[in-house]
Amino acid sequence: MTDLSLNMLSIAEAGRKLRDGSLTSVALTEASLAAIDILEKDVSAFILVTPDRAMADARAADEAFAKGQDLGPLQGIPYALKDLYATAGIRTTGHSRLFADNVPAEDCVVAAKLKAGGGVLVGKAGTYEFAIGGPSFDLMTPPARNPWNLDCSTSGSSSGSGAAVAAGMVRMAMGSDTGGSIRGPAAHCGTVGIKGTYGRVSRRGVMPLSYTLDHAGPLTWSVEDTALTMQVISGYDPLDPASADVPVPDFTASIGQDLKGLKIGYARSFFAGNPFTAPEVLQALDKAVELIATLGADIVEIDMPSYEIFEACGRVILNAEAYAIHEQDLKTRPLAYGRYAYQRIAPGAVISGADLVQAFRLRAELTALFNATILKTCDAVITASALSTAGHFADMGRDVTKWVGMYTIPFNVTGNPALSVPSGFAANGMPMGFQIVGRAFDEATCFRIGAAYEAAAGWTDIRPDIQKRLHA
Repeated sequence: MTDLSLNMLSIAEAGRKLRDGSLTSVALTEASLAAIDILEKDVSAFILVTPDRAMADARAADEAFAKGQDLGPLQGIPYALKDLYATAGIRTTGHSRLFADNVPAEDCVVAAKLKAGGGVLVGKAGTYEFAIGGPSFDLMTPPARNPWNLDCSTSGSSSGSGAAVAAGMVRMAMGSDTGGSIRGPAAHCGTVGIKGTYGRVSRRGVMPLSYTLDHAGPLTWSVEDTALTMQVISGYDPLDPASADVPVPDFTASIGQDLKGLKIGYARSFFAGNPFTAPEVLQALDKAVELIATLGADIVEIDMPSYEIFEACGRVILNAEAYAIHEQDLKTRPLAYGRYAYQRIAPGAVISGADLVQAFRLRAELTALFNATILKTCDAVITASALSTAGHFADMGRDVTKWVGMYTIPFNVTGNPALSVPSGFAANGMPMGFQIVGRAFDEATCFRIGAAYEAAAGWTDIRPDIQKRLHA
């Protein structure tokens, strides 16, 4: 009989049991697939579930353990890939009719690393179409629903990844982040998610949206699990022009340490005065910062350039690059796109070369200011991930800022690592989250801060009611 309680184990906990022989990957994978079978009809987290591949991966992981082979922290662990990640022999659609029958011949770099590391692929998670068009009801499958309230969105575009982790179907799901599409779903689904430093994780083989803003990264239930995943997927890829040839540190080395000696900038004014900032979000973040101070960190309030400047800069770049990628299909097969993807990509056609040059110039100035001024004196910066809790599907079509509320694109512009962690729950029962932003290639400090706060706050001990179906 399948033990559904296994779905409560973290990657770290399951890994210890797999290594001491008290648990098999086959049992863990059967529990994950059973959870998907029970919950997927309501959550719609997946575009495609791959049970045959999953069980083959699980058996291979168990065989490797039996031979004394340790392939890394994700060996034997079920996971999902956002359906932008190319998978050899498995459909990869971008959640679009344009790629409905696309079956890649080879894995993308991240998928290959996860496979080589003994991971167990259980399926392809839903995404907004091409990571921009959603949540859409005019595509092949419906959008993912938030496990904390099925009438609400997960935020986007790593919508299925956020839902799958929050629902307890998998411990880790890969997302992508061009303007906040890992950190938004993490905040709105009560999970952890990281956009590593630009160039830390190869994007080769991942459907692009914006060549100079795209990041690949995981969503998990805990900071430690995020760090363990980053350990597997990070590293230099000479065939990805954006990949950085820098060493990969031990991301978990500082997890468990207190925060003494760290100076953390609190960018409160960056979001507190925004008219769309929910009072509960501000209160939760103030309390989180107070708690972080009790853990030994020196907190200082800092000023940043206005969010609107970052937003304008990032949107010009994103829209221009997205249009360049989709130009041919938009001209020859416009009706194959869903409504939202078409409406959001097509305006890039009117961005001029001068506009783009000015955006890149501004980007360089903003990046230099953030790194050479703010992070020169601070080890990290804390700010909001989202201004409000997840929006209701019934409110779609109204003010997009109020409905979506993500506050994340500044750090796609600068390329700094940004970790979103839960900060509690609003009166409506929905999760909230905040970002910890670090110096370039210093994800480890983000993990140190996030893990210390997570352990003290205890928010990850609270699970959505939908998970009770797995333990009835």
